Amino acid sequence: MAKEVMLQFVDRAQQFPPKREAPLRAQDFHEIAERYAVPTAEEQAGRCSQCGVPYCSVHCPLHNHIPDWLRLTAEGRLREAYELSNATSTMPEICGRICPQDRLCEGNCVIEFSQHGSVTIGSVEKFITDNAWDQGWVEPLVPGPARGQSVGVIGAGPAGLTAAEYLRVAGYEVHVYDRHDRAGGLLTYGIPGFKLEKHIVTRRTDRLAAGGIVFHQGFEVGKDATLDQLRNRHDAILIATGVYKARAIKAPGVGATGVLEALDYLTASNRKGFGDAVPAYDDGSLNAAGKNVVVIGGGDTAMDCVRTAIRQGAASVKCLYRRDRANMPGSQRETQNAEEEGVEFVWLSAPEAFEGGDQVTSVRAVGMRLGAPDATGRRAPEPDPGSAFDVPADMVIKALGFDAEDLPALFNAPELGVTRWGTIRTDSRTMMSNLEGVFAAGDIVKGASLVVQAIRDGRDVSERMHAWLKGQKALAPGQRITPAERQSVAA
Repeated sequence: MAKEVMLQFVDRAQQFPPKREAPLRAQDFHEIAERYAVPTAEEQAGRCSQCGVPYCSVHCPLHNHIPDWLRLTAEGRLREAYELSNATSTMPEICGRICPQDRLCEGNCVIEFSQHGSVTIGSVEKFITDNAWDQGWVEPLVPGPARGQSVGVIGAGPAGLTAAEYLRVAGYEVHVYDRHDRAGGLLTYGIPGFKLEKHIVTRRTDRLAAGGIVFHQGFEVGKDATLDQLRNRHDAILIATGVYKARAIKAPGVGATGVLEALDYLTASNRKGFGDAVPAYDDGSLNAAGKNVVVIGGGDTAMDCVRTAIRQGAASVKCLYRRDRANMPGSQRETQNAEEEGVEFVWLSAPEAFEGGDQVTSVRAVGMRLGAPDATGRRAPEPDPGSAFDVPADMVIKALGFDAEDLPALFNAPELGVTRWGTIRTDSRTMMSNLEGVFAAGDIVKGASLVVQAIRDGRDVSERMHAWLKGQKALAPGQRITPAERQSVAA
């Protein structure tokens, strides 16, 4: 009988890929962790307990077949492991890098509960597909037989790209419209290179383009074409724009020079990394070099900002968050990485005012304490009287999350139904908006969420769109099938 390669968690310690030393990695934007060598990946995958109820899969939004591809990896069947991993995810190596595994798969690993340390699922997932790219196992996108129907996808982020891929494989002509000059959305311009190097994204988008998906970059819906014009151009539309409107802070001095939005700051840094001309970076407006930087927020965007500021050569970097460490929404691993790189966290603190007149020079902050639980069950922060203090700041970055933009106004489509939060209102079964043939998925429906959830939504909406499009008759340009006609087709 062959020796059992699994269930090695008692005798084999958890081992993440080694991280570069903090002083060295803080000097560049390369990813901070190395990739597993093949033997190490196989050994770490072999720690999986192959439990009867795989909580890792249950808590993965994509419900990836994690125990199965861990076993295949442990057995050295790496191509099969890749194929199985790729079966449920369009971007497994990206999820392996940026998913908060400590809150999802690894945080719910059974052997983590037994105090043996979880299987390093994210690192193995990253290894599997990176190795597949190296070995030439990642096959080109092959479109299915042409159906004579076209789909327009608005937004080239993870939800839009995922749906575009599945729909192209199903045989549809797919056009992706995005206002940026590169595809990828926040994968390209929001997430820094030390978490996700950009060639990882571009090789994915290049594969889609080579498979016949047509990208329209620098295209603003409402300006270059209205939503209705796109509806007349295509048989179905998917809105997958994400949410980009920064949440505001109501405090005196918030409009001072040096008080910035997180996405403006991160986009400038990423564009500089691409070699683009970025005047606001070069003149220091969006460059932290030599400055005392204060970042407000406790999510992953805030962690991206503080760690970017360190790499830009900031004199000091402080992060103000209104709750304590245990109640922050961001990844604890990212917080640890930031602390290792020299970021100072000021827990239980919130800004009261931005001082200095036209140019910010300090943040007037107040200490907070945790009171009764709020509607979400988390203890609500409240000001602690008499605890005000000043934090020197030449640059303040607001990283409080994102809300939906006013899409009916931007798209010149006042008839598009939205919720009171500005997200698109959809039917939960069909994922269609109130407009016939116009679907929506990702953050623009759910609000700001995880990349892995956007990929799941892109996969789901492609199935709903495919089902709907199969009921379409051959129509003249601009003609729509009526609900009554659709019922007769279905019957």
